[in-house]
Amino acid sequence: MARNFRRLRTAHPIADLNVTNLIDLGFMLLIIFMIATPLIQHEQSIQVNLPTESKRPQDKADSSLTFQSVSIDRKGFFFFGSKRVEFAELRPLLAELARRPKQPVIRIRADYSLQWQKVVMLMDEIKRHNLTKITFDTQEVE
Repeated sequence: MARNFRRLRTAHPIADLNVTNLIDLGFMLLIIFMIATPLIQHEQSIQVNLPTESKRPQDKADSSLTFQSVSIDRKGFFFFGSKRVEFAELRPLLAELARRPKQPVIRIRADYSLQWQKVVMLMDEIKRHNLTKITFDTQEVE
């Protein structure tokens, strides 16, 4: 039983994989991620000079927690996430957070040169809505 390995038909299709389209797709995804990554940290675009703290071991974060940031810049303007709001507009936003079945952690980002009365006003409003999970963002001293 001898086999003949010659191609009988010259018009037979060649089964090669063309990877050009896959490379184009990979580059396209790379470009999309390069553009989208800075937008993920959009809330950090509010210029706030955070107070400093000494270095210490960090606790492991609970991955099931959700966070909502409230920022106060050096001029005393309030930001809910990345949206600038007046202090009176914070009340309904905080009330909506309090109605959620799982309350988020409120991240307070206050400028270090700010009069602390603004931070105390914010804390009073947060307590008024029985939001108990609060954290202050700070910078580490190197």
